[in-house]
Amino acid sequence: MTALTRAERQAMPLALDVAVEVAKQHGVCVRPVTVRRLDTLTGTSENIDIPCGATLDAKCPSCAKRNRLLRVAQCREGWHLEEEPVITPDEPNEEQRWLVAFRADTQAERDIAAAAGQDTSELDELISALDAEMHTAGLRGNVLGRTAGKRSRSTRRRQDAPDLPRRKMTDFTLGRTYASPDGKVYRPSLFVTLTLPSYGKVREGAPVDPGTYDYARAARDALHFSKLVDRFVQNLRRVAGYDVQYFATVEPQKRLAPHLHMAIRGTLPRAELKQIAAATYHQVWWPAVDRVAFEGDHLPVWSDDVGYLDPATGEVLPTWEQALDDVTDPMHVLRFGDQLDVQGVLAGTPDADQCIRYLSKYLTKSIGDTLDSDDIRRRDHAARLIEALRYEPCSPSCPNWLRYGVQPKNASAGMTPGRCRGKAHKPDHLGYAGRRVLVSRKWSNKTLAEHRQDRRTWVMEALGLDREPTDPHRYTWKPVPAGDASLPPLALRLLRMVAERQRWRASLQALESRAGLSATGATERRVA
Repeated sequence: MTALTRAERQAMPLALDVAVEVAKQHGVCVRPVTVRRLDTLTGTSENIDIPCGATLDAKCPSCAKRNRLLRVAQCREGWHLEEEPVITPDEPNEEQRWLVAFRADTQAERDIAAAAGQDTSELDELISALDAEMHTAGLRGNVLGRTAGKRSRSTRRRQDAPDLPRRKMTDFTLGRTYASPDGKVYRPSLFVTLTLPSYGKVREGAPVDPGTYDYARAARDALHFSKLVDRFVQNLRRVAGYDVQYFATVEPQKRLAPHLHMAIRGTLPRAELKQIAAATYHQVWWPAVDRVAFEGDHLPVWSDDVGYLDPATGEVLPTWEQALDDVTDPMHVLRFGDQLDVQGVLAGTPDADQCIRYLSKYLTKSIGDTLDSDDIRRRDHAARLIEALRYEPCSPSCPNWLRYGVQPKNASAGMTPGRCRGKAHKPDHLGYAGRRVLVSRKWSNKTLAEHRQDRRTWVMEALGLDREPTDPHRYTWKPVPAGDASLPPLALRLLRMVAERQRWRASLQALESRAGLSATGATERRVA
């Protein structure tokens, strides 16, 4: 490929803008990743453009739409299942068996050393590394139980939380069915919306009095909101008495607080759901942050031998583990607000379709997209919340712990309060760093990758294309660097992808016309 002339390079930005717009109109990825595929049998190689797979419109509208439609299909397929999903775990391989055996031997050696009063720090580090490697190998969780010496907290319910009924658990996920007098059987489900409590009076998405608005509590609730959702699901299953399955999405309210939309398979009485929401809480057992110890130019200093020191006295700051040993009360307690919306939904009704659209409505938008407002009051509200999030600790390893006189977990040199790189502190996330889509394990009896493969198989068979070879060793893949001489300009690659997409659509429309199907419905869902 010859190098571009100066005139061609100057004209390229305009051509690229046009190509990007055309690609968006035809649902083509605007940020394709080019990889080189080498056929080890024939020795030939070719460059292939792979979609970037972005989930946000701001990065790639085409890939974001494709991922949103995939989530819609996942939600629809699992919401009103009529047969119990069966999940058979894979048999452990040799590597997993060896890791479990080695982990058991190491744990036994550690227990013997601890009983003899010997130093177990090296064995503890090895056990932590083995746990991480086991997780990578597919052995999730600590399969051998909690390591000796771990800190434990009381599981007794708080006195200010109402009690919940607890039913005997059954290995069931479908929920109840109801029969009408004419013999028709209905399997209803629920659509539930949960919100956080009020932090002050709000009008049109902004506090009426910013001075009395509890920004610290709002920031902490947003940081730990995912834990509160986990507690709600646990309580929901204990009260229901069966393995309740759900598909949920997290979105920001107009006041910038996260709230949850949840599609639940099966039904429970509304009174019980309200009782569960009122009784759900999460306690954050972290050191207290009500007193600022260091700020401004008066910050802890690093010592290679002992960690961070008080700059005035030279005393070593308590480590994370030492600070946890002194915790007697939770640093923060999260609860849901009084607002709870519960709707009954039947399969195949317009209400079900509307709820699914609502669940996926904002998946292509960043949480921080709500910051773009012409209202000066809302912009000031967002700035105050972001400032409150700046100094709130987001995790045990957050540098913000230095502000409160505690060394972060795994402390290292260069940590500065207010400069944590955690996702939760960024304006695009507004404190919520968890997943936007929460799906239970037995929702549709398929992983997201399996749903994606189903759609790919349908398109490949409809187009009459051969499937990929089953031999995993035939091809080798390597990324193509941006300055590679064989890499065509992005505008040209986009137009080639548009042409290929048009050919696919024409083939699908011809097939659907012969089958008497709608050319706008299934085609859009499958090809997108």
